[in-house]
Amino acid sequence: MRIVSLLPGTTEIVCALGLGNHLVAVTHECDYPPEVRGLPVVTRSMLEQDESSSAEIDAAIRERARNELSIYQLDMGLIEALQPDVILTQALCDVCAVPLRQVEAAVASGTAQVLSFEPTSLAGIFGSIKAIGRALGAPERAEALVDDLAARVERVRARAAQATYRPRVACLEWLDPVFGPGHWTPELVAIAGGQPVLGVAGERSQRVSWTDVIACAPEVIIAMPCGFSLERAVAEATAILPQRAGWYALPAVRAGNVFAVDGNAYFSRPGPRVVDSLELLAELIHPNLFAGWGPQHAAIALR
Repeated sequence: MRIVSLLPGTTEIVCALGLGNHLVAVTHECDYPPEVRGLPVVTRSMLEQDESSSAEIDAAIRERARNELSIYQLDMGLIEALQPDVILTQALCDVCAVPLRQVEAAVASGTAQVLSFEPTSLAGIFGSIKAIGRALGAPERAEALVDDLAARVERVRARAAQATYRPRVACLEWLDPVFGPGHWTPELVAIAGGQPVLGVAGERSQRVSWTDVIACAPEVIIAMPCGFSLERAVAEATAILPQRAGWYALPAVRAGNVFAVDGNAYFSRPGPRVVDSLELLAELIHPNLFAGWGPQHAAIALR
């Protein structure tokens, strides 16, 4: 079987199922596990993001959306040459990956099976893993993987139940403008023993005003810009957030509970590492209960 994955999350799922040797191409954003970095790349971003600020990236995305232009370019010549049997993609977010309609239009004359996944919750991610396992002929592996992930989730839930207090947690999925958390992130915060603010579980991430941030008085703030590495999240957070009115009066800032995390590796990807994200959240929210639970070098406290 020859597989093209057009989403970092599905690339991780394929590899977690032990089927990485069937991947013949991935996207320019697929970087985990490390061995996929040597595979042919069939996408590229139409935005110059490396040197752009959060505000500049947001403006460029909005401009392309107004003009009905895609953010990504698909190398159909290479895909045709690779002759995949299966193409894994998504219809969840046109900003995060190649839109489903673009993929379907590009491969309309081919024989590859296009499978799209749109998980908006933890259960949805687990369902996607099982569906991919069935489609790729590895249903038992998928069931075992999901059982293991679900057991880790319940382990966090049970320990978080020991907490005597659930702090208000603001996860910021973009910093300029500010976006609150969406999809599975509020759900993860609740399981980890926090009260999610600024977003609703299962819904899209939405732009919020800075007045909204001040009003909810978060006791923990986690900067997790979508698609940003830890280093870039730290740079953006330290440059932008302290300039906001009322920043130093927020309970999280006064208590030293402000963190930047590697959103690109964890929170932005609907794949197996979403449970690593949960364990990281739990450690940041309740460090006394979850010390050492989260992945190493995935978060930095901003003092």
